[in-house]
Amino acid sequence: MDQVPGSPHTPQDAQGNDGLPGCYRHPDRPTGIRCTRCEQPICPECMVSASVGFQCQACVRGGSGTGHAPHATTPRTLAGGTIAADPRLVTKILLGLNAAVFLAVWATGGGASPLIGHLDLVGLAADPSRFQPVGVAEGEWYRLLTAMFLHQQIAHFAFNMLSLWWLGPPLEAALGRVRYIALYLLAGLGGSALSYLLAAQNQPSLGASGAIFGLLGATAVLLRRMNYDMKPVLILLGLNLAFTFLWPNISWQAHVGGLVVGAAVAFGMVHAPRDRRTLVHVATCAVAGLAIVAVVWVRTLQLLG
Repeated sequence: MDQVPGSPHTPQDAQGNDGLPGCYRHPDRPTGIRCTRCEQPICPECMVSASVGFQCQACVRGGSGTGHAPHATTPRTLAGGTIAADPRLVTKILLGLNAAVFLAVWATGGGASPLIGHLDLVGLAADPSRFQPVGVAEGEWYRLLTAMFLHQQIAHFAFNMLSLWWLGPPLEAALGRVRYIALYLLAGLGGSALSYLLAAQNQPSLGASGAIFGLLGATAVLLRRMNYDMKPVLILLGLNLAFTFLWPNISWQAHVGGLVVGAAVAFGMVHAPRDRRTLVHVATCAVAGLAIVAVVWVRTLQLLG
């Protein structure tokens, strides 16, 4: 029996009930659309949009036919990231890291754990146990990062992790994994940097709140970009800011720093022109990173000057 060229599995006379040929992958589905490259009949499920008409999945895997790479027609997120099978993977990893550090603190003494004194954010202070000054100004820059994953109280840890689970997955799905983790880390470091700059030099701080506020700011930017109703997130943001400034023993500097950096980075990611998307994203993250480094450097000079 003769067959359609390029389709060794589809008989030429495979017809639907209405006389149309059957899809090359689903012969029981009649269709009037053919691939613009191999001319095989394709049903809506097998269609991939091309610059002109539609292509079958086999031709897309072999090359787009437009001079672009075979993956040029791969579905992308709003910010240009690859769509992942599990849009919560990075959020789960972040939750796991926070939980692991929290359990380590409680396993080594809870509020009296020595880990807190080694990992929290402090600008410059004397450590009686070591008889020497400690802090970021003394070269312990890692504290800017480790403080983001450090929690001492159960309520603080639970609130931050619930917020991360609620805010994280939608942003991870919209931005893609790489952009999402970059946003999270930059927001957290932005909160640490502003706290280092404005808080008392011997005032310790800890917690993922800076990064969480960054996710909250990014959510507002994303909803605005998608023209969604922003009232719920604005109300939530207002309540959190009120809580930040009215409740005692809260590092408002970390919250504000994370919020500003998170919103700024998200704005650059979701508003980048499609043809220069990667360049704009890299530049946005680089500028945010340089700003954080500059703030830390200025404060260090102040403390050591």
